[in-house]
Amino acid sequence: MFNLLRMDLYRIKRSRSVYVCFGLLLLASAATFFMVWLFETPQGCEVAVKLGFDLSADEIIKESGTIAGLDMLGLYRQMGLNGGNYNVIFGIWLMLFVCMDYQSGFMKNTMALHENRALYVGSKIAAAGIVSLCYLVGQYLFVLFLDGVFGKVVAAAGILDVAYYISWNWLMTTAFGALMLLVCILSRSVAAGALAAVLFGTGSIVMPVYMLLDKLHIGGWLKYSIYVTMSTAPDHYASSGDVYVYAIGAGFLAVYAGVAAFVLKRQDI
Repeated sequence: MFNLLRMDLYRIKRSRSVYVCFGLLLLASAATFFMVWLFETPQGCEVAVKLGFDLSADEIIKESGTIAGLDMLGLYRQMGLNGGNYNVIFGIWLMLFVCMDYQSGFMKNTMALHENRALYVGSKIAAAGIVSLCYLVGQYLFVLFLDGVFGKVVAAAGILDVAYYISWNWLMTTAFGALMLLVCILSRSVAAGALAAVLFGTGSIVMPVYMLLDKLHIGGWLKYSIYVTMSTAPDHYASSGDVYVYAIGAGFLAVYAGVAAFVLKRQDI
């Protein structure tokens, strides 16, 4: 598997899609940060008025300093992890990376050399985990940079809270990557993979089902889905009960990876 992983990482390093998708994450982060600064800080409100926004006096007169009730992790969360935008962009990158194996003929060559097809699944998930970790950390560092440029808009977060939040989101996004890998193996289609990234990443499938079953009082289990967990799980570590997010992420990762390996083993490449 390590030879496959080394080859995957080499291909990722030389591909454009991984950098384009990361650039989209940073662009979305910058846009979100600017909007928060524009409407939630005194300096920003003054700029908003000059730009033609109609703000009331109460909206313009605000105390200087950081935004009340929002810290760095809360802002970072609003930049994509909460609404699923991160998973959509990450899922689209992974879809392009995996589907290219089928389109280029690389898949047939790989399967001819490696009889154990689970090694392919393991390599792809490991590569997805490495990319997701780079994305998550890189995006957070970019938000810190923006906060410094705009003059400390939000309160800082503790290093342990940052490690807790990024670590469980890394596990959850890697599990989402395993789901995307399964979709790509089943469909071998760029269009199907992109559609799955959008539908699963934004909760367009999970949330309607969740609300419907919740009205019937049988939808409680869906609060442990990847999308709902990423939207509702805590930012900060408060007690030992908060480690449940790791169990959810590890569980989904194991299930999707196992099913992907089983399906690939049965497929005629």
